[in-house]
Amino acid sequence: MKSHGRYEYSAIAKRRDYSWPSGKRLAVYLGFNLEHFHFGQGLGASLGPRTPEPDVLNYAWRDYGNRVGAWRCLELFDELKLPTGAIVNTSLYEYCPELVDAFHKRGDELIAHGHTNSERQGEMSEPEERRLLASCLATIRERSGKAPEGWLSPWISESERTPDLLAETGYRYTLNWCHDDQPTRFSTRSGELWSVPYPQELNDIPAIVARQMNAGDFADMIVDNFDEMERQSAAQPLVMGIALHPYIVGQPYRLRHLRRALSHVARSGKAWLTTPGAIYRHCAARA
Repeated sequence: MKSHGRYEYSAIAKRRDYSWPSGKRLAVYLGFNLEHFHFGQGLGASLGPRTPEPDVLNYAWRDYGNRVGAWRCLELFDELKLPTGAIVNTSLYEYCPELVDAFHKRGDELIAHGHTNSERQGEMSEPEERRLLASCLATIRERSGKAPEGWLSPWISESERTPDLLAETGYRYTLNWCHDDQPTRFSTRSGELWSVPYPQELNDIPAIVARQMNAGDFADMIVDNFDEMERQSAAQPLVMGIALHPYIVGQPYRLRHLRRALSHVARSGKAWLTTPGAIYRHCAARA
């Protein structure tokens, strides 16, 4: 059997115990995806069937997230005092820099997410992929004053060398892998890289776009997942990510349900409400 060689099997019930800051057992973060797309070419989530380019319907639906949805979500995050991991396409610095700046100014973590979600990283040559990783890191460092620690590939698309290149270009963790409820230290050809769990279940694209769940059901998923993981975390410290896209959850009728779900999480007092970078640093410090 071919192996990826990044980590060995480990049963969660048999691992060493530890806690998050202040003795918390469940770490919760919002992975808020800020994305931009080529007009008339490339990839993108679809509201309706794809049409010959320029596909105005699907492009404009996604652009609603940057123009309206993200700002409505920001109001909700401020109301609930929730920190955010802002997962950023660097092309947004050219298109709507004030949106990225709004997250930076509130102290949110900026996580690199490629230049645009119109392309797949896994289809690039090694020099092209290295240039992409280095360019995104340099752009965010220049614009925010701090290099990003984390990376999420557009479309979760990796080559076999992606973890190696991430470590070599200065990233400290990846969000690409959904194999665990705790951070995992990866093996790379040069340097250390951590994997912080990023959800593919508690994620509005698979849930709402792919499975066609309604907004109430997705909100119920968040509440049920939180309550069950809070119970499970008595035995092991756990990470719960919530992956959101503003062109989906920023629609008013969905935002109303998201407000209910995030209020349940924020007001419980039972979790460490944090960011992926803080989770990585906590684990790296005790490794």
